[in-house]
Amino acid sequence: MKRVVLGTLLLAALCGCAGDKGKELFDTAQFEEKQNNREHAKKLYQEIVAKYPDSPVAKQAQERLAAFGGK
Repeated sequence: MKRVVLGTLLLAALCGCAGDKGKELFDTAQFEEKQNNREHAKKLYQEIVAKYPDSPVAKQAQERLAAFGGK
């Protein structure tokens, strides 16, 4: 569990420099998927679609939601 938290914090810190919140959320959602935390990943993808619908990653987020079986 400590490893997951540490990894999430590290990822957040690295993405914090990017300045693209939609991309940051997408990267975090991808990380959560890899950690088998599908519920959190799904919430992050939904947030991307809701808050950043015109961002380059919104379509990818919608595709991931579809793979989960809906929004």
